[in-house]
Amino acid sequence: MIKYFRAPDIEQRVRTITTGLELRHIDPQRVLCIRSRGSTARRTIARCHAMPRIMQSAFGMPAHYIIEVISEHFDKMPQDEQMKTLIHELLHIPVAFGGGFKFHGFVNRARVENMYKKLLNKDSSL
Repeated sequence: MIKYFRAPDIEQRVRTITTGLELRHIDPQRVLCIRSRGSTARRTIARCHAMPRIMQSAFGMPAHYIIEVISEHFDKMPQDEQMKTLIHELLHIPVAFGGGFKFHGFVNRARVENMYKKLLNKDSSL
């Protein structure tokens, strides 16, 4: 059975990334981060989830996104690969920040690498 835990350490890293890469369309207050344990996913490291528009309407809430890191895979990765994974997941969030997604045609390894290098150039402490 999968268990979910709030991940404030991941939320802090998401704030660092959104600020460092100037991803102004992403409201870090509406990006929640979860660490899951017990997943049987074999190749999945992290996932980005969105609150569908019908839920936003029903609950009277603006769009929220959840970045789930799968502990069994994510936690044992090197720090740089973890950051690239988080960049990858953030790239799925469109400029409209309305509950939709950008798919893997836009979110690809080359774009993630480019953004990671840009982030390193801005903050040498990463």
